[in-house]
Amino acid sequence: MAAPAPTTSRRRWGSTLAGVLILCVMLFPLYWMLNTALQPGTGLLQTDPVPGSLDLSGFSKALSDQGGHLLTSLVVALGAVVVCLAVSAPAAYGLARFGLRGTRTIVFGTLITQMVPGIVIANALYNSYVSLGLVNSYAGLMLADASLGIPFSIVLMRSFMVSIPGEVIEAAQLDGAGPVRTFLRVVLPMSRNALITSGLFAFLFAWSDFMFALTLNTTDHVKPVTLGIYQYIGAHVGDWGSVMAASVLSAVPAAILLVLAQKYIAAGITGGSVK
Repeated sequence: MAAPAPTTSRRRWGSTLAGVLILCVMLFPLYWMLNTALQPGTGLLQTDPVPGSLDLSGFSKALSDQGGHLLTSLVVALGAVVVCLAVSAPAAYGLARFGLRGTRTIVFGTLITQMVPGIVIANALYNSYVSLGLVNSYAGLMLADASLGIPFSIVLMRSFMVSIPGEVIEAAQLDGAGPVRTFLRVVLPMSRNALITSGLFAFLFAWSDFMFALTLNTTDHVKPVTLGIYQYIGAHVGDWGSVMAASVLSAVPAAILLVLAQKYIAAGITGGSVK
C-alpha cells in the first residue's frame, strides 16, 4: 500500500494542530475557573497560572453557601423538563401527523418566539404571576423555565416524528390502538432519542436561567444557583476562589448529563434529517 503523499500528511498535521489550538482557547476559561477555585483567598490578578497545591477550602465554603441553591436549581430544572416534554411532545406529534393547515406557519412562528428577548417575556410574566400568585414559587419558576425549551423541543421532535414510517402507525391502529395509545405506546418509544435530546436541552436552559430567577423572585424562598452566585459575588467580591468554586460545582451536573447523553443527542439531532 502506497504511503500518503507529503502534502496530504502536512494538511492532516496542520488540521490537527489548528483543532488543538481552537480547543485550548475554548477550554481556557474552564481551566482558569478551576485554577482560581483551587487558590482561595487570592485576587484575580494574584492567581498563579498553575496552583502550587490543592486547596479545597474554596469548594467547602462554596458548598456550604450554595448547596441549597444547587438543590433548588435541580428541582426547578427537572420540573421544567417534565412540563416541557408534556407540552412539546403532543404538540410535535400533532404537527407531524395530523395534517393541520398552516403547519409550516406554526413551526415558523414557534421558531420566531426564540428570538424574543428574555427580559421582555420576564416583565410580561411578572404581571401575570402577581395576579396568579406564582411569584416566589417553585411552580412559577418551573413554568417560566419550561417556556425556554418548548419551542426548540417542538421543532426538534416534529422533525423526528415526521420520519417515522406511516405504516407503523397504521399497523398500531389496525390492532385497535386509538390515537392516544398509538402516541404513548408506539410514537414515544420510537422517538426516544429526540425526547432525551429535548429533555437535556430543556434541563440546560432551565439550569442556566438567570433572567426569570431574578425577575420572578423577590425573596430568598426560591433562589437557583445562578442567582445565588450573582448575589454571592456582590457580598464576597474579594473571595474569588469561593466564587469560582461555586461556578465549578454548578457546571458539574450539566457536564455529567452531556457526557451520559452524547450518543442520544447526536442521534436525536440528526434523526429527522434522513427520512
